[in-house]
Amino acid sequence: MRQLLAVLVLCIALPVAAQTAKKPPLQPAPEPPPPPPGYELDPALEPQVTIIKRGTDTVEEFRIGGKLYMIRVTPLHGTPYYLVDERGDGQFVRQERFDSGIRPPMWVIHSF
Repeated sequence: MRQLLAVLVLCIALPVAAQTAKKPPLQPAPEPPPPPPGYELDPALEPQVTIIKRGTDTVEEFRIGGKLYMIRVTPLHGTPYYLVDERGDGQFVRQERFDSGIRPPMWVIHSF
């Protein structure tokens, strides 16, 4: 009986001893190297975001190279939605969220 009690106390004490071990001090990460020649970022390809308040809605317009490709509308009450130019012809299609619409089948095999 005493041996069983000693084993139980030891089992309880081991996790406590493992948590009190000192961790080594963290070193700061080194700076990343510059990109190789010819692979610098082109500022013209960076998206430009314009935020406009229209009444109670917040409208964010996303442009690349001056061409509008997406609009995000965030109403005061409700979920935001997107207007996306999918073909680049200036016709915007409403999307509730960025979702491909693909739903893989998921079956419940066993539940408790």
